[in-house]
Amino acid sequence: MSSEITTSNPELRLIKKGKFYFIFEDSQFLILVDKTKRGLEIKDKITDEKSKVISERGMIYDMEGTGHKVVKRCFYPKSNYDLEFVTTIAERMEKRYLEIREMTCPDDL
Repeated sequence: MSSEITTSNPELRLIKKGKFYFIFEDSQFLILVDKTKRGLEIKDKITDEKSKVISERGMIYDMEGTGHKVVKRCFYPKSNYDLEFVTTIAERMEKRYLEIREMTCPDDL
C-alpha cells in the first residue's frame, strides 16, 4: 500500500476507469484513485474506524497560501465493500468534477 499506485504496478489490476478516476484491485482492497491529484505528495494516511476505509491525503494550497488536505486515494476493504459501491462513489466524484469543469472551462467541452 505504501508504493505509488500506477497503471504499470504489477501487483494491481485496473478494473474500471473514468475521466477523473481509476479503480484498481489487489488481494485485499478496491482502490479508488483521484486522477486530478496525480503527482500530489502523500502527507498522511487516515483510517476511518467505522467504515475501515483507509485514505491517503495530500496538501493543496490556495492562492492565499492556506493548505487544504485532500484525498488522493481510498482503500476500500473487499470484505466490506463491492465494486458497485466503489463505482457509485467514483461516479459521484466524476459528476462533481464535470460540473466544476463546465463552470470554469465551458469552452473546453
